[in-house]
Amino acid sequence: MARVYLETSFFSACVSTRMEAFTVTWKATSLEWWNTQASRHELFVSPEVVAELSDTRFKERINALAMLRGLHVLELTDEARGFAETLVREKLMPRPSVSGDAIHVSTATVHRMEYLVTWNVRHLANPKKRMHLAKVCLRLALVPPEIVTPDMLMESDE
Repeated sequence: MARVYLETSFFSACVSTRMEAFTVTWKATSLEWWNTQASRHELFVSPEVVAELSDTRFKERINALAMLRGLHVLELTDEARGFAETLVREKLMPRPSVSGDAIHVSTATVHRMEYLVTWNVRHLANPKKRMHLAKVCLRLALVPPEIVTPDMLMESDE
């Protein structure tokens, strides 16, 4: 059973009401993963996921927050905050270091998640970013999570 950190964009995709082709596809894939794969893993979020999904500007927040019931919420430790600052200083993640992408990656890393599931392909599930993250983690004796989109973490029953 793998330890999986679910980033905000995963939940946002699950509850999206937008009709653009890519959002419809992401929603279908995310819901398929949630319904067929989630039980195969130990699932985690951070206080940052809760805060982002709680934003009153996010009109689907009630449905998204309901999905968090029963998931483990990781502590935002001083180590995670410090690593987030490193990620921003190393130009691996965009500012600010106190929220957003840097916090997601740092929290998943310091809590030793095996996977970080996201639809953020610009800053997270990006081969160049993953390689850069691996180098930074190696210098600091950390093991980065494998950053994947939901379709990349599908297991078959065969």
